[in-house]
Amino acid sequence: MFASPKTASSMRWHDEGRTKDGMLRHPADSPAWKAFDDRHPEFASDARSVRLGLATDGFNPFRTMSSTYSTWRVVLVPYNLPPWMCMKQSSLILSMVIPGDKGPGNDIDVFLQPLIEELKQLWEGIDAFDAFTGQTFKLRAALIWTINDFPAYANLSGWSTKGRIACPSCGDSTHSYWLKNGGKFCYMGHRRWLEPNHPFRFQNDLFDSTTELRSAPIPPTGTEVLRQMHGTNYIPGKVSKCLKKRGREDVGSSLNEGLISEILEDANFFENDDNAYGQENDDDTLVASTHKQLWKKRSIFF
Repeated sequence: MFASPKTASSMRWHDEGRTKDGMLRHPADSPAWKAFDDRHPEFASDARSVRLGLATDGFNPFRTMSSTYSTWRVVLVPYNLPPWMCMKQSSLILSMVIPGDKGPGNDIDVFLQPLIEELKQLWEGIDAFDAFTGQTFKLRAALIWTINDFPAYANLSGWSTKGRIACPSCGDSTHSYWLKNGGKFCYMGHRRWLEPNHPFRFQNDLFDSTTELRSAPIPPTGTEVLRQMHGTNYIPGKVSKCLKKRGREDVGSSLNEGLISEILEDANFFENDDNAYGQENDDDTLVASTHKQLWKKRSIFF
């Protein structure tokens, strides 16, 4: 890989040329960026190490609402450039395009496998030439986060972003209401993120007729997420529909077999001392079972 002097100097911008006026001008000022640098100081010591963000979403290429055709593009955003450069079209990296008559869903991991392998190679480092210094160095890159809406977030992470517990960060603390007339859930409780003495917390007549005294939920750590995924099994590929109509006896036997296998699977899951939670009361068992159902797969990013 060859780096021009202009590019090499721009890659050093996030450490030297950024003005700090108390405002978040660039993702380099974010807590996630700084936490990553603290965890990987060797990676952060070289200003040429590339930080990447992955953005993906589906769109209809035919500009007609009557067609359900959905094409998904996967774009990498390099954040080592100044904010007026990293979001320009010339700086974005179109890594792949996933065509299809509908979205890939949870099977998007199948398409992302080559990209993940290349990102692993970049994390280990590849030989590159710095034209600014005239020397060869090990170029490393890291994927810091993904950028997507909630439906795409469900496909990438494997968490079900629908229903009562739709927020992966809030988890069981998700504050949701079922709208009887609307026939859908609405998500409230936004005042929990305000300061403890904020006046909005006590203005119950302007919100949902309640006083908000709760604190903001604590997002789960990576270790907790992996424990919640324990026992999740997902086989890529669409399930083929059975053309032959089954009889009543066949339907009943299949339902009983499925119920028995599910009970046995849950029993084996909670008998293990290294299970997701290792707690004995019924409430915690219900919570662990709920998490297991909400995680549809173990994402390729894990």
